[in-house]
Formats: sequence, C-alpha cells, structure tokens
Amino acid sequence: QVQLVESGGGSVQAGGSLRLSCAASGVGNIRTNGCMAWFRQAPGKEREGVAVIDSGGDTAYIDSVKGRFTISKDNAKTALYLQMSSLKPEDTAMYFCAARESRVCSWRVSHYPYWGQGTQVTVSS
Repeated sequence: QVQLVESGGGSVQAGGSLRLSCAASGVGNIRTNGCMAWFRQAPGKEREGVAVIDSGGDTAYIDSVKGRFTISKDNAKTALYLQMSSLKPEDTAMYFCAARESRVCSWRVSHYPYWGQGTQVTVSS
C-alpha cells in the first residue's frame, strides 16, 4: 500500500525559502519504474503540477518555478523533496506529493493514483 506524507510547509516572506519533504512507503515499484511529482492548489484554482521526477532522475518544471524550485529524491530513504527559493506570494498554495507507476511522467492530476494529504505554503509580500 502506497502512503505519502508531506511536511515542511509554513509561512515565509517573499524572497524566502522552504524545503518540502514527502516520506513515501510502499513505493518499491514506483521507485524503480515510476514517476513522482509535486502539485499545488491555490484557493479557488485547479490543482497544477509544479515539478516531476522520473525513476531515472530526470526532472521537469512548470515555467513559473524554473530556476527557483528544485525537485529531488532519495531512493535509499524513499523520500521526495522540493527545495523552493525566491518564493513569491503567487506560490501560496497547498502542496501535494503524488506518485504513479509509469516511467512516463505526466502533468495531469488524473494520471496519479497516489496522493499525500498536502502541506500548506503561505508567502507574504
């Protein structure tokens, strides 16, 4: 059974940094042949993909976070991370860790069957 638990959210001022973590369990197959991702959802908006990383370590980002966010994983600890720097008020959202059992990463919410409960990030100006 796949379980994902996020942590590391909080409140920061614009320009600050946060590091989100996602502790994963039961993800043996995903670790070797899957994709993990960070999504976010702001109030009144649809959930959107922020960054993805495949089993080979290849990464991709949405344009609005390129150069500011870094997704990484620790296979030994089965953990996923999102280092966020130069945060902006528009980054304010609930951030979710997600996983799918496919080597092809996707930006679509419906393509990920496994989700964490989310961690709130609030950036003030």
